[in-house]
Amino acid sequence: MKFELGRCLLGERLHESGMTSEELARALLYKTERITDFMENKRVMPLQVAISIADTIGCGVRDLYELISQES
Repeated sequence: MKFELGRCLLGERLHESGMTSEELARALLYKTERITDFMENKRVMPLQVAISIADTIGCGVRDLYELISQES
């Protein structure tokens, strides 16, 4: 099955984890603006970044975006 990425759910996952975007950025040595861009759907997370974020906040990579199934 093919999927498209919907909106980014990073804000919700951060809220659930109790971590702020600033804390996440500091933990991963990213600029806060980069995290904000992901949250506002201005950038799509590369897989390596998504894995690092998911590991840091304690969620699955697939939990970071709405996934929209595309019937083939």
